[in-house]
Amino acid sequence: MDGSGPQGQGQGQPGRAADPQELAEEAKPDQLQEDEDISSDYGSRDKPGTALGRTVPDGNALLPDIFHTDRLLFYERFKAYQDYILADCKASEVKGFIAEYLEKVLEPSGWQAVWRTNVFEVVVEVVDVEYWALKAVVRLSEPFLCEAQVSTFTLECMQELLELKERQIPLRELWVVYDESGEFDQTALAVEHVRFFYQHIWRSWDEEEEDDLDYFVRCVEPRLRLHYDILEHRVPSGLVADYQNYLSQGEELYRKFLDVRNSISSSDSDSEVENVSMVEGLQLYEKIEHLKQKLKLIENPLLRYVFGYQKYSGLQAKGQRPTGTKITHVVSSTMMAGLLQSLIRDKLCPESCGEELEIQFHNDPLAAVSACYEGDTVIICPGHYVVDGVFCIADSVELEGYGLPDDIVIEKQGKGDNFVDCTGANVKISNLKLIQHDAVEGILSVHQGKTTLENCVLQCETTGITVRTSAELLMKNSDLYGAKGAGVEIYPGSTCTLLDNGIHHCKEGILIKNFLNERYEIPKISMVNNMIHNNEGYGVVLVKPTIASDVEDASAMKGNTQPTLSGDGRTCVEGFRQEELPECVTDELELYEQTETSEQTEGNYEIANELGAASVKKNQMHKKRLSKLGITEADDNLMSQEVFVSIVGNQFKWNGKGSFGTFLF
Repeated sequence: MDGSGPQGQGQGQPGRAADPQELAEEAKPDQLQEDEDISSDYGSRDKPGTALGRTVPDGNALLPDIFHTDRLLFYERFKAYQDYILADCKASEVKGFIAEYLEKVLEPSGWQAVWRTNVFEVVVEVVDVEYWALKAVVRLSEPFLCEAQVSTFTLECMQELLELKERQIPLRELWVVYDESGEFDQTALAVEHVRFFYQHIWRSWDEEEEDDLDYFVRCVEPRLRLHYDILEHRVPSGLVADYQNYLSQGEELYRKFLDVRNSISSSDSDSEVENVSMVEGLQLYEKIEHLKQKLKLIENPLLRYVFGYQKYSGLQAKGQRPTGTKITHVVSSTMMAGLLQSLIRDKLCPESCGEELEIQFHNDPLAAVSACYEGDTVIICPGHYVVDGVFCIADSVELEGYGLPDDIVIEKQGKGDNFVDCTGANVKISNLKLIQHDAVEGILSVHQGKTTLENCVLQCETTGITVRTSAELLMKNSDLYGAKGAGVEIYPGSTCTLLDNGIHHCKEGILIKNFLNERYEIPKISMVNNMIHNNEGYGVVLVKPTIASDVEDASAMKGNTQPTLSGDGRTCVEGFRQEELPECVTDELELYEQTETSEQTEGNYEIANELGAASVKKNQMHKKRLSKLGITEADDNLMSQEVFVSIVGNQFKWNGKGSFGTFLF
């Protein structure tokens, strides 16, 4: 099912939803699914018979069938909310627009529905509709039909319950009883749209948020797309859990906030208790705004993968074997005599090895990695291995392909959140080609520890490599392509060294996530002699928040952080403490001469300059916070959080938006 939908505005007059009767003919679906009887958004009363399917309720056979409306396609709901119901209304006008829509399409009486709650289902007859209250006035059907979890819901009990509710039931709790005539098609669909809207789209705080964009564009479309992306397994399960958790937290905090605000409004005194309530209200408001920001990032299909989420990694290291031995695991689908002789000569009995090796043979690389303990080695022989699972590497393990990467292919099949997860202290992966299909998570995630990736080919699906906070990646002589997000995502507080790699044909080449939040540390980044080309967006993107003072401080910041080229060709930021390069990086730098073209030099210069400016901004924010706490003289070590920048020899070619860009949010 395609998650895309119409992009244009509704066809009704500005500020008003279109009349569904006028547009009924436009709602014919492009395809009919016979098994599910999914129909168009709006049935036509000009045609005899219903256009909707029917659903037989589970449980009590006495309950009547209902209209099958809960599996509408994305474009059907999209068109209904955009063209017929909401148009370009503001959040404060939503309830009114829905009421006007219901007045046009909902039969005022004469139809039956199943009233559903968590404890019972009962058939009722609608005698009137309170459109602006989004409620139906009902009476119990004759004969009395009810299914309940307990036997206490008798006819008398239900009559009493209805009297307490003044016989008014929310429309979202009603499921219209199936009718073959087609007379109640639009009624059934209208009730479904109201129910879906308040279950999946509307938030309690929406009405208080007013801006220049209409409510459909700002809230309905992104939330609707997210709902269908989740249904179609396009969103990582961890991110879905986070989203639901944020929603629950937000609703609970908003209820508390309303209680506090109402208590302040009803109080006329300027007492200490009221002052405490105001402080509590402000704290709740800040927490709610923070959660709303997280929800909006997940709802946006682009930002969803740009920002990602801090996923808990439950990988547990095994440590050393109880016997203290280390095993070499050999993986081959078939073991021929010639291949075994070559392995013994090259890998299993090297001249420098004075100890007897213990060897285990496997035909599945996933099984071999799962059998590893601290210090084990996995040698994968040439072949095409198809796996359905996740490589979870929690110990210091080495995975080595025996041959060229194109000859040792590991392909992931089946939908799954992850492909390779690394948390080991020192993981090494070399001479492999990893292929990812139909995924919702990146091809390799370094959650903690250090992972070295050398001479590998990575064919990605969503994002490429993710270097999480406190983790370290050293990537050398590798080729990465095909990511629908960023080829490499660098989180705050991580260390990332990229040497002699190709990163191409991705949405973005390298993405450096926001590190200006007070809780984040500055990442340490080194990029040497990489070829970053043919990416849809930028070669390198720095994500940072839009801060009010950015505009006025930008020129001053950049004026103090102009990078210069040192004698060894290293791009440095003036005034920054240059940390000692890792030995492997120093060795590489000695091999390079200053042969860059002006275009390449400009790209390296721009990246180092912007990273330096962002680092200065980080320190300025930190000093400001310390000043508010009364700390005027900070420890030099405390204030020396600088981005470790080594940008040299990188080539940026044919990237859609240029070599470097800043993403403000």
